[in-house]
Amino acid sequence: AYYIAAINIEAVYHGIVGGEYVPFGGICLTDTFQMYEQEDMVDELLEQNSSRRKRQKKLDIRVIIGNPPYSIGQKEESDDTKLVDYPCLDARITSTYALRSNSGLKKGLYDSYIRAIRWASDRIGDSGVIGFVTNGGFLESGSADGLRKCLADEFSSIYVFHLRGNQRTQGEQSRKEGGKIFGGGSRAPIAISILVKNPKSATHGRILFHDIGDYLSREDKLDIIDEFSSIQGITDAGIWTTIMPDEHGDWLSQRDDSFQEYLPIGEKKGTGSKLFESFSLGVTTNRDSWCYNSSRVTVEQCVAKLIATFNSERLCYQSSVAAIADNKQWPSVESIVNSDPTKVNWTHNLKEDIRRNKALSYDDSSLIKSLYRPFMGQWMYFSRRLNERVYQMPRIFPNAQAENLVICVAGSGAKSFSTLISNLLPCLDSIEKGQCFPLYLYDEEAKPAEAQGEIFAPPVSGGTRRDAITDEGLKHFTDAYPNQAISKEDIFYYVYGLLHSTDYREQYADNLSKELPRIPRMKTAEGFWSFSTAGRALAHLHLNYERVDQYTGVTVTEKGVTTSAAYRVTKMKFGTGKDKSTIIYNGHITVTGIPLDAYDYVVNGKPAIEWVMDRQVVKTDKASGIVNDANDWAIDTMNNPKYPLELLLRVITVSLETNKIVKNLPALEIFEEAP
Repeated sequence: AYYIAAINIEAVYHGIVGGEYVPFGGICLTDTFQMYEQEDMVDELLEQNSSRRKRQKKLDIRVIIGNPPYSIGQKEESDDTKLVDYPCLDARITSTYALRSNSGLKKGLYDSYIRAIRWASDRIGDSGVIGFVTNGGFLESGSADGLRKCLADEFSSIYVFHLRGNQRTQGEQSRKEGGKIFGGGSRAPIAISILVKNPKSATHGRILFHDIGDYLSREDKLDIIDEFSSIQGITDAGIWTTIMPDEHGDWLSQRDDSFQEYLPIGEKKGTGSKLFESFSLGVTTNRDSWCYNSSRVTVEQCVAKLIATFNSERLCYQSSVAAIADNKQWPSVESIVNSDPTKVNWTHNLKEDIRRNKALSYDDSSLIKSLYRPFMGQWMYFSRRLNERVYQMPRIFPNAQAENLVICVAGSGAKSFSTLISNLLPCLDSIEKGQCFPLYLYDEEAKPAEAQGEIFAPPVSGGTRRDAITDEGLKHFTDAYPNQAISKEDIFYYVYGLLHSTDYREQYADNLSKELPRIPRMKTAEGFWSFSTAGRALAHLHLNYERVDQYTGVTVTEKGVTTSAAYRVTKMKFGTGKDKSTIIYNGHITVTGIPLDAYDYVVNGKPAIEWVMDRQVVKTDKASGIVNDANDWAIDTMNNPKYPLELLLRVITVSLETNKIVKNLPALEIFEEAP
């Protein structure tokens, strides 16, 4: 990249100026961020390059342009290539963008392109211009609220040309986003941003925005960019939109302030009123292929292999430490342990356990059923040691026999709002960034000291189950409907019904994209009971998706089906031309006549039917080689080789019945809260 950049600069210069070819003397081989963290580490090796770096650092730079990288971080702990630390730069982000943010999820603020914005903002001082082509996620994401606030404070003028192209969306929204500017190189939305610091400007924090438009191909977008040519081109066309940020730091999709009047569904910060006492993210294993599988036996074998490798590498590391203990120089775990992805999957916590010499042992009671994705159960190894984060789940599902229900809702920053109820312990992405609100909480049980690391270790004494909905939450509703016998369970199902309301989702879409739901009360008791009754009916469908009636309005064509082996599924697909009324189950079985409105029931970003198609497959993890075969769940757990086909037919029923219930929900007539 260094040489290509030099050649491009020299060629363009020569093409404009002509004459004798002149080398460019300003280019530097460097990590731009690292250059401002410490002294040149290769000063003696690259003497000429180092002198250029030092000269550049002394210059008064006023214009910075570029296309920063988009990496948010290392994908897996076992990756050989470690990310470089930038303590000074990251400290600036912490003291500015993160400090001004109200979001609980701030990891995204240390993405490379946001680091580039922070670095460039500081580098130009109090006067200059930055021109970046970046991921456009910062324009709307809840976690970037502090960034947007700081940009409006630090710059006199901000020009943003939004090129769209967000292919992390689904369906019609994905088609609206149009072509990807960088082709297959990016699925993120792209924005061209020109940030101006002019201390003499009469205006400050002026934000001008232009959206390129819907349904445009990549070529259409490039033509429009070429036609406008410059900021002046958009100005001459008179199509800049002036943005006035709201109090939350939102630029686009600004929130409805009336939402703040309603009771928060939950609250981690402060001591204010809330409906649920506690809630939790779903479990994050950081090694899903090892800890989840359709086959119980496969999970047992994979976890046993991982534990054996871990304990072997632990002893190897401790031997290395002992051998050099006199030098007081402990080796890094990475320099010693085996990183073969077919034998082990390292995460930060496991490496810490290597350092601390904490042995691992297999616990059969940790093997449970879990909701991995919508309408997809999996066997899971649930362990504090082998799951990177279990959050508050041990209070919600304290043992394999504990009964509970959780309403999972999409967390802040999810691509779209969604909700799904579960009676199984959910994965973090059963609903994207899912926050789980339980019907019950279990007081933590006392455990023997030697079993503190295990979630399902036998307790010393029994625990207590209690309602997760607060007393103040119950009073909030009984005060509104004083003559009604309302229980906390009624409120739980009211919440589930309300979160399915099309009116609620549309009216507060911009709020729900950036914060957790707030729960309004209906004007009348009849309205409350309508939502509560609908919530119970929806919960019955969504919890019993493996037992509801199979949809009979389709035609199932079976050819050459003589044994149960003919029901084996590897990957379902739509009919010719992506005809969604037809699903080719396998080479023997085809389902036709599927009502297209069944696809209207969308959960976690896509239709429930497509979740079945997407997950009832045979899939091999590239890194570990572990096979996850949906037929194993069908045969070993459900004792029914026809299970994947029957699940498809049952989820068609679930989808159509869900649509009916949602369509018949009452209008959103909200109780007026006292000022």
